Amino acid sequence: MATLPPPPPGQTPVTFAPPQRRSRLRLGTLLLAVGIVAWLGGLGGAVLGNQVADWWNSPPGRASDQPIDVAAPRPGFENRLDVARVAEYVAPSTVTVSADIGGGVSLGTGVIISDDGEILTNAHVVDGADEVRVRLMGEFEPRQVTVLAEDAGNDLALLRMSGEGFEAATFADPDSIRLGDDVMAIGFALGLDGEPSVTLGIVSALDRSVGQGDVYLDGLIQTDAAISSGNSGGPLVNAAGEVVGINTAVARDTAVFTATNVGFAISAGEALPIIESLRAQSAGEIREEAFLGVGLEDRRDGGQGVIVTNVEPGTPADEIGVALGDLIVSIDGSVTDGSSALIAAIRDKQPGDTVTVAIVRETESLEFDVILTARPG
Repeated sequence: MATLPPPPPGQTPVTFAPPQRRSRLRLGTLLLAVGIVAWLGGLGGAVLGNQVADWWNSPPGRASDQPIDVAAPRPGFENRLDVARVAEYVAPSTVTVSADIGGGVSLGTGVIISDDGEILTNAHVVDGADEVRVRLMGEFEPRQVTVLAEDAGNDLALLRMSGEGFEAATFADPDSIRLGDDVMAIGFALGLDGEPSVTLGIVSALDRSVGQGDVYLDGLIQTDAAISSGNSGGPLVNAAGEVVGINTAVARDTAVFTATNVGFAISAGEALPIIESLRAQSAGEIREEAFLGVGLEDRRDGGQGVIVTNVEPGTPADEIGVALGDLIVSIDGSVTDGSSALIAAIRDKQPGDTVTVAIVRETESLEFDVILTARPG
């Protein structure tokens, strides 16, 4: 084996590591490189894992495809409502809703309607919210939710939280709801701490209508069960714990009228088709309200019907010859008890629907079939 010659005089000899030593250095360098790569991979995996976890835990942005649970028709109830039993049954399906709106917090109630996290509440509880949270019975921390869709005109909104296995409420068969039925309102009245409040009453009236601002509601259940701020969006239930309505409004004292225990809930018959409409909206379908094209004024003489005060040119009402002073007494055979009821009835229709409008003009009774158009704007 050849050997290196000795270095010239005055130079420091160069020492080479033995072959085995050089192999160990290569192995150490390799292990160090592998360690760094593994550490970087672990760090990246942790970051990616957190991102995946955040995505996984974030509330879904689409509606559930599960059908709403609606009870079979009932002939009636033999026993009075057992408050404690019904409250225990319904409470797991009832949530508190808090929404950050314009620097303040709006508080309300919601009801779980699917076991994969869909929640129904009032639109006025979450309208304009930057962030919405719900808290379930027995939980200490709120859950983030997505506002899937809102129908301000019918005062309902659809929310969704992540997860599954939730206890969804059952809706009563709309035709089984009767005057005088025992009902219980459940919700987070006044935002009080702890479990929801319950109040007991009866179905005081059916098919009520109310209107204020741009909200016109019909098919309402009137109840004397106390409804307070914070109850909005919560369920009104019968003796079987079935949802007969969504608590939405209460009559208030005015300079002319005094209200005592007069609350209103959006009936199951009105809410169920709106839920399907909200689901369609969340999937990108644009909901258009129907339009007749008249200005209205309520009668002040105690009679029924609504007085026409204006007919807009080129609208369906104008095309069929509705005139100023006409008295609209029914739509599709349903008596109009006021302008709120008529506006709500028209808005519940779809553009292109045909309705029969019954009119009294002086002493003459007239009927017109009119094709509704879409509401401008």
